[in-house]
Amino acid sequence: MTAATAERAGVLNRLLDAEQERFRALHPRSAAAWQEGRQHYLYGGPSHWMRRWAGGFPVYAEEAQGAHIRDIDGRDYVDFCLGDTGGMCGHAPEAVTEAALAQLKRGATMMLPTEDSVWVGAELSRRFGPKYWTLTTSATDANRAAIRISRMITGRRKVLVFSGCYHGGVEEAHVEIRDGRVGLRNMIHPNGIDHDAVSRVVEFNDVAGLEAALAHGDVACVLTEPLMTNFGMIPVDPGFHRALRDLTRRAGTVLIIDETHTLSCGPGGYTESHGLEPDIFVAGKAIAGGIPAGVFGLSHEIAERLWKLVPHVNPRERQSAHLGFGGTLAGNALTVATMRAVLEKVLTSANYERMIGTATWLAQEARRLIAAAGLPWHVTQIGARAEIMFMPQPPRSGADVIAGRQPDLETLLHAFYINEGILVTPFHTMLLMCPATSARDVDKHTAVLAQFIDLLRGAGAI
Repeated sequence: MTAATAERAGVLNRLLDAEQERFRALHPRSAAAWQEGRQHYLYGGPSHWMRRWAGGFPVYAEEAQGAHIRDIDGRDYVDFCLGDTGGMCGHAPEAVTEAALAQLKRGATMMLPTEDSVWVGAELSRRFGPKYWTLTTSATDANRAAIRISRMITGRRKVLVFSGCYHGGVEEAHVEIRDGRVGLRNMIHPNGIDHDAVSRVVEFNDVAGLEAALAHGDVACVLTEPLMTNFGMIPVDPGFHRALRDLTRRAGTVLIIDETHTLSCGPGGYTESHGLEPDIFVAGKAIAGGIPAGVFGLSHEIAERLWKLVPHVNPRERQSAHLGFGGTLAGNALTVATMRAVLEKVLTSANYERMIGTATWLAQEARRLIAAAGLPWHVTQIGARAEIMFMPQPPRSGADVIAGRQPDLETLLHAFYINEGILVTPFHTMLLMCPATSARDVDKHTAVLAQFIDLLRGAGAI
C-alpha cells in the first residue's frame, strides 16, 4: 500500500466513524431496540440479513407506504432498496392490500387450489412464455426444484453457475472464483457438501470457459440470471445469451433463467424483452407484492421428460410422490390472491413505463454529477434498476468486480445515504424504482449524491 493509498483509507475511515456516530445520535429508539433484539435473536434481528446496514445496526421500521418508510425514531426515508426487490410493487399497494384482506377473510391456506390460481397460471404463461408452472414460497425453493428436476431428467449431478451469482440458499450456487481457484463465497460454510462433486463455476460472459465446462458432459443445468445483479450489476455481452442457449442445447444441459431481480426489466422480465428461451423460468420476491412467493415454469419439452419419470396422476390413485420439492404453504390461497393483484393491477405495462422512466432519470442525473466531478465511477441501468459503482467501466465478470470494488467507499456512501434519508440495497449501491417512486424522490437522491461528492472533495478523498 502506497502512502497516498494509506492516507486516503484513513480519511475514509474517519468519515465513516463520523457518519456512524451521527447515525447513532439520530436513531436512539432503533439503537435500544437493537440492543434488546440481540438478547433474543441469533444475530440481533428476525433475519441475519437485517444486520448488514452501514450504520452499525438497522433502523426499525414503523410503517411504509409507496416508496417511503418511516422508522420508530420518526425519520422518513426514500426507499430505493424496496426490500431488496421484494417490495418492487411499492409498500402497501392498495390492490395487493385489498386482495390480501379479502382472501384472509375467506381463508389463508387450505391446501386446495382456488379459481384465482387458474387466472394466475394463464397470466404467467402469457407474460413469460408457455410453461407448466408450480408455485413455491420463495425463489430459493423454485431454484432448488428446478435443479432437482434437471438432475432427474438428465441423470447428471453438476450445476453450473457464474462467479458472483446469487440464487438464494441453493448450496450448489455458493461457489465463486477467487485468485483463479474455485471456492466458497465469503462467510459460507461448506456444510458437509462436496462442491467439487456438485458445482461448476465460470466467469460471466466467458463463452470459452462455459464451453469448456460443459464439454465434460456432467452438467445437469446452468443456473443464471439474464445479467448479474447481486455482486454488483454486470451487463451481458452482445451475443452471450445466444451462445449460452446454443451451448447448453448442444451439451444436453437444462438452462434455468432466474429472473428474481431482472423482473424489474418489464412485464415479461428480461426473458420476454430480449427473446430468451429458458428451459425453466424462475421468479420470486416481488411477484406477490411482498407476500413470500416464487414460481418456476417448465417448457413443454422439459415437462414431457419429467412426466416420463413421474406420470400424470391416475384419477383412480392418489399421487404420493412429492418429488423432493414443494411445501405445505406453497401456492396457498393468500399468496395466489396477492399474485393475481400484482399481475393484474400493479406490475402493468403502464407502471413499468413509469418505473423505467424514473430509473432513467435517476441514472442520467447521477452520471451528470459524476462527470462534472471528473470521478472514475459509472452508472449501470437496466429497466427500473440502476447502480453506482466506483470503477470507470462496467465489469464484465465477477473477477472485474473483485478487482475494482471499493468497499470502504461503498460503506461510507451507504451510511451517508441513511443519515440523509435514502435507503439503497445494503450489499452494494443498487437502486430500484417502484410505481410510486416520484420525480421528487429522484431529485432528493440527486441532491444527496451531490452532497456526498462534496463531502469527499472537502476531506481530500477524491
